[in-house]
Amino acid sequence: MLRVGLTGGIGSGKSTVARCLADLGAVVVDADAVAREVVEPGMPALVAVRDRFGDAVFGSDGSLDRPALGRVVFGDAGALADLEAITHPAIWRRSDELMAAAPDGAVLVHDMPLIVEKSMGDRYHLVVVVGASQESRLERLVRDRGMDPTDARARIRAQTDDDARTAAADVWLDNEGSRDHLEVEVRRLWGERLDPFNENLIHRTRAVRPDHLTLSPPRVEWPVEAARLVARIRRALGERAVTVDHIGSTAVPGLVAKDVIDLQVGVRALADADDPQFVDALWRAGFPRVGDTAQDDARDGGAWPKRFHGSADPGRVAHVHVREVDGPGHRWALAFRDWLRVDDTARAEYAALKLELAGRGLSASDYAGAKEPWFDSVHDRVTGHSPG
Repeated sequence: MLRVGLTGGIGSGKSTVARCLADLGAVVVDADAVAREVVEPGMPALVAVRDRFGDAVFGSDGSLDRPALGRVVFGDAGALADLEAITHPAIWRRSDELMAAAPDGAVLVHDMPLIVEKSMGDRYHLVVVVGASQESRLERLVRDRGMDPTDARARIRAQTDDDARTAAADVWLDNEGSRDHLEVEVRRLWGERLDPFNENLIHRTRAVRPDHLTLSPPRVEWPVEAARLVARIRRALGERAVTVDHIGSTAVPGLVAKDVIDLQVGVRALADADDPQFVDALWRAGFPRVGDTAQDDARDGGAWPKRFHGSADPGRVAHVHVREVDGPGHRWALAFRDWLRVDDTARAEYAALKLELAGRGLSASDYAGAKEPWFDSVHDRVTGHSPG
């Protein structure tokens, strides 16, 4: 089951995206709806809210006056923390119940405003952020929800900024245009990424790039994308992963590379990586196992065994190399990355080799093998490098 975290600032259009995804077949769990449910009359959380905030946040019929409560807690960090301590445990319990009830193989969308603020991105296979300028959001809140402009601005200021949302976003849906345009973008996202990603998960299949070799100019997004994947792997594996690192060319600033994120998981022994619970944990996190065994060509002419997993996400191809921590393959991957990061001459030399091989029209498979002689030739330079 693909788990998608859907978020965005207040007034961004997140609810429109959620409705469109539901129409396309997703199971949507709406955190705001759950938050309303847990403070309905007769619910324990409602009693606790009255005990903490008093009758001033209740209507004459005994129901919670949410705008009044909002005016109390937004801008008062202590009051907000008290409210969250009352409601969040109940919200999470009910949300977990709804998610567990989703049918196998469904695309599950968690419509959750505070994914970024609460650093929850590693709970999902993808985080989709609906973005719009503060001016657009303010206009919508006043026009469509009838909010007082001062209250609307306070609500916007209480949330995180777009820089944090951008760093957390696997997908950014810009909503500065019309609703029709936004819905077209959502349908494209569903057809090109969400549905295929889910199918790959169901069938334990990794996403692959065409074998035609394409090198990309350096992208500042690569380390940020890798950090999100690393966090998901760490959460999935827990203590079974001794280390999780971004390696390969996309981990070297300024270096041309195939648009593939390489990650390395260090384990105490390869037998740990063969444990079915380990294999299933990576698969459920979005990284199915590829083959039973794998190996790298060692610099001494032998072979360095490893295990290999690939991302099921067609929008972000990633390779996960599982190696024994501090084994020769594990050490080489880190040493080679660090050498290229600090040695301008080595980085330029490697870039020239990459471009020369790409110019031959090699396939991606042949390209990998064609670099091996150069790796062998620089072995002593890599291993003789002392970081720092």
